Amino acid sequence: MSLIDINFKFYSDTPKGKDPDAYSKTLKEYHKFLWSKRLPNGKEFDLHDNHSIPLRLYHKSKLGKFILSSDSLGHTYRKWKRMSHIINTIQKTEMNDFFSICSTIGGYIIFPANKIEKKDTINQSRGKSAEICDRWDLTLECIRCFYINELNPLSNTLQRYSSFFSLFKNFKGYVDFFLLNDLVDDNYLSIKFYLPFNSFNKEYNPLPNTLDEYLLYKNNVVNFIKSRNKRILRYEEKKSR
Repeated sequence: MSLIDINFKFYSDTPKGKDPDAYSKTLKEYHKFLWSKRLPNGKEFDLHDNHSIPLRLYHKSKLGKFILSSDSLGHTYRKWKRMSHIINTIQKTEMNDFFSICSTIGGYIIFPANKIEKKDTINQSRGKSAEICDRWDLTLECIRCFYINELNPLSNTLQRYSSFFSLFKNFKGYVDFFLLNDLVDDNYLSIKFYLPFNSFNKEYNPLPNTLDEYLLYKNNVVNFIKSRNKRILRYEEKKSR
């Protein structure tokens, strides 16, 4: 019997109006099971409950001490006022379906939750960045750039958490560990962006500008999460043997 239900919607065990990242016990258990495994360096990355901070995960070994929290990879932007002129033209059932897909395990990952130097965490920085607007494909591009020492909108934040990213040795190690392969090319050299992208600059707007762009964005997000769900299920079946 599978331990992971890739169709489980984490808002279903989350109090109404609250964030599954912080309130879903099922999501925490899925993270603990999936990401407690061997690192690229051969060391075991065992995750445990952090009883002093509910729904956080904890690791402590010679590798270091890490407090980890969940973060969503899929965003519908349905509550963003800047996007309302587009969102309001789409049927509610279609938006609900999009949100439901984003609420499955393929739409979540873990990041360090502790603040360093009283500055923003990765979760906070990518949400506040005007060049990223919480898009996961652009966040992953920043992580790719970090591993090859290229400047990016999250450079300072990612550098603060370099001890976490060093666990995975390189970008390939990070992608393979978190089963993100469906969003990168076969050589791990480029991201399969949700929307056309050339480079980060002050003029770049990461949000879809038209209905057609939004539908393209939505389709690509859904395809990635569904593909990652299948990849997670294959991994879970192999791990449970």
